[in-house]
Amino acid sequence: MSSSCIEDLSIQDNHWYRIAHEMLSMAGIEINGSRPFDIQINNPNFFKRVLQDGSLGLGESYMDGWWECERLDIFFQRVVAAGLENKLPHHLKDILRIAAARLTNLQSQKRAWIVGKEHYDLGNDLFTQMLDPYMQYSCGYWQQATTLEEAQAAKLRLICEKLHLQPGMRVLDIGCGWGGLSAYAARHYGVSMVGVTISAEQQKMAQERCAGLDVEILLQDYRDLHQQFDRIVSVGMFEHVGPKNYQTYFEVVERNLKPDGIFLLHTIGSNQTDMNVDPWINKYIFPNGCLPSVKHIAQASEGRFVMEDWHNIGADYDRTLMAWYERFKRGWPQLASRYSERFERMFSYYLNACAGAFRARDIQLWQVVFSPKGVEGGLRVAR
Repeated sequence: MSSSCIEDLSIQDNHWYRIAHEMLSMAGIEINGSRPFDIQINNPNFFKRVLQDGSLGLGESYMDGWWECERLDIFFQRVVAAGLENKLPHHLKDILRIAAARLTNLQSQKRAWIVGKEHYDLGNDLFTQMLDPYMQYSCGYWQQATTLEEAQAAKLRLICEKLHLQPGMRVLDIGCGWGGLSAYAARHYGVSMVGVTISAEQQKMAQERCAGLDVEILLQDYRDLHQQFDRIVSVGMFEHVGPKNYQTYFEVVERNLKPDGIFLLHTIGSNQTDMNVDPWINKYIFPNGCLPSVKHIAQASEGRFVMEDWHNIGADYDRTLMAWYERFKRGWPQLASRYSERFERMFSYYLNACAGAFRARDIQLWQVVFSPKGVEGGLRVAR
């Protein structure tokens, strides 16, 4: 269908179009406009679908080719900054989904493995093309970096320095991914690492990456840990824990951390304290995920830890996501035989939507450093 379907079908007389036009105008976005962040409509049913199905309809209609946008990242930055998601009619299915999340423990030990199988087990070929050589699927640190590899190396170094790692220390990496942090810390700081993951694909690559180093990679749920460590770190995993398990999470850290230890939590964070369940992200990207708020983290850690430092590097995630998107697009010819065109549109949408949200400062990235009793004389934290 041509991009001029609006004129061809007189869809401007449709009340769904009028509502969408008014809403997008609040964000300075035109329908079939000429700017990179304007949207081009390929199917006139787009307006009704989005207004009825909200976030899920917007994402699925893009996956189905119903609309295009040259710069999705700017489109989402404008949409989020204008607060359009709060002006959308709340679809009944979305309301029921959030209500169910409040009543159900979506990250129970049985359900926690879902995200490992549905996202992180997609294939190491995909993530190898998209990520840096350290295979860091979390925010880089761009303070002085000019490339993705430099930003991720800076992030790994920043974490190790904040933990005050010393040779011979025993360190737990909760949600170790493909073993990049474990390998880096063992190689550069002489520590003994134990990493846990719920992704079989991640465990396999992590074990290969860490071969010959003092690193053990376990395929298990973090709640089954009963050991003692000098330091504990968790990068990009807390987003999958869920509010019903925050207390348990901090209990596990407290149980496994020595009295004079240090714990660093690296997590995406929400400005609001609610369930933060985006229907499209939940269905296609991170099943059962939920973004914590400052209040969530404070309440779950209170009485167990002293908060030594809270560092927000959320603006750096925009740049990280755009670097991933560039690498994903560049590597797509090598991936196309294994993944569908719809998958390519889905992943492009995901990376750009998240970049726009971080750019609009709607979501954050926090590194929070804790100690069990407070470090005597205070903790000097790297930046």
